[in-house]
Amino acid sequence: MNADNPRQYGSLSRLLHWLMAVLILVQFVSALAHYAFEDSAFEALVWPWHKPLGFALLVTATLRLAWALAQRTRRPAAVSMAARFGHITLYAFMIAVPCLALLRQYGSGRAFEPFGLTLMPGFEGPKIDWMVDLGSLLHGELGWLLLMLIIGHASMVLIHRRRGPEHDVWPRMWGASD
Repeated sequence: MNADNPRQYGSLSRLLHWLMAVLILVQFVSALAHYAFEDSAFEALVWPWHKPLGFALLVTATLRLAWALAQRTRRPAAVSMAARFGHITLYAFMIAVPCLALLRQYGSGRAFEPFGLTLMPGFEGPKIDWMVDLGSLLHGELGWLLLMLIIGHASMVLIHRRRGPEHDVWPRMWGASD
């Protein structure tokens, strides 16, 4: 897999980006099913994947952030300070939202075993209220805010694309040629 360069993102950057796009799409479908189609066959089908996919997203986001930092001197320059701030905010939310869910999960005392891997064995005794409360207060709300940021991110790509080839950032991440 090739590295990033000033013209476009490399293969690994693109793979991580589009993998996260698909995982996030499925994640929001599962959240929508849980809230809008409660007790339905649709919710029963997709909601059980919410926590394991959240863990997969956290791992992928962490890998993506590490790779972005390693490639920071090679990758295409941000088109503006607003774009730079937007990307930093997206990374922060992609890590914070699942971390808040993990905090809530741990505080509840319930085990967490995504994909059969024991991450948290759970514990006996009272739950840790501040962890549960903080996770409950912020996880969902910041998750929906993340969705709005992602919609804004995609919208800006389309806006830049319509402004002409010199402003088009789509080829950077689509990477038709290396």
